[in-house]
Amino acid sequence: MSDLPGIVITGASGRMGQMLMKTVLASDKARLVGAVERAGHDWVGRDVGAAMGGAAVGVTVTDDPLEAFAQAQAVIDFTAPAATVQFAELAAQARAVHVIGTTGLQSEHLERLEWAAHHAVIVRAGNMSLGVNLLVQMTRKVAAALDADWDIEVVEAHHRMKVDAPSGTALMLGQAAADGRGIDFERAKVSGRDGITGARERGSIGFSAIRGGDIVGEHDVIFAAEGERIVLRHVATDRAIFARGALKAAIWGQDKRPGQYDMIDVLGL
Repeated sequence: MSDLPGIVITGASGRMGQMLMKTVLASDKARLVGAVERAGHDWVGRDVGAAMGGAAVGVTVTDDPLEAFAQAQAVIDFTAPAATVQFAELAAQARAVHVIGTTGLQSEHLERLEWAAHHAVIVRAGNMSLGVNLLVQMTRKVAAALDADWDIEVVEAHHRMKVDAPSGTALMLGQAAADGRGIDFERAKVSGRDGITGARERGSIGFSAIRGGDIVGEHDVIFAAEGERIVLRHVATDRAIFARGALKAAIWGQDKRPGQYDMIDVLGL
């Protein structure tokens, strides 16, 4: 067992953190060696198994990420942008693979990740599922095949607790559509329409976000022309798919050179 890569989970108490820990604990390809929470959280100092309401597993929650990362081969991180960039610097110091599922990252965060990737492997994706990454590839190909007579809209739905919009996955899909068309994504992107917006601008890529209930994740890419539509769709019903993808990425990254990678690399698509 000791030769299996050791994994640390950040944001251990969150829904995704708990799912990630359960996935690693159930795996025969990796072992859970650490769990990180913010200072003052009531999980700190407790066994993660007991904290999740089960049997002890021998891993204690800590608020010292560097100490945890130092004994790990990989860190899986679905937290918040400010925390993620700090974890990236610490993971780079520890030369641990850093798998990032955090969304809402801005240009200043991405610059700091670029620095960290000079020293360690970073695998970052707006979505870790196989199905979504296939959808990204399909979106790119369909967009390349259709001209601007076909309007592109991305519609996404998530649970009421999601704090960013459009989702990271929606932005991945929009970027793929722009890449397929050979246009600048930031210039083509339109989100948050409200009021008298005027006619839709030719060649733009629109976004709509739905928030409610416990929706895990639904994404539609709509190509609409006069008299016809093409709809590419992915529906996630269990967030375990993201945890399994993240663990796959952590294992995949073990023999890779420092740099930034994504799930397309991991899946060999």
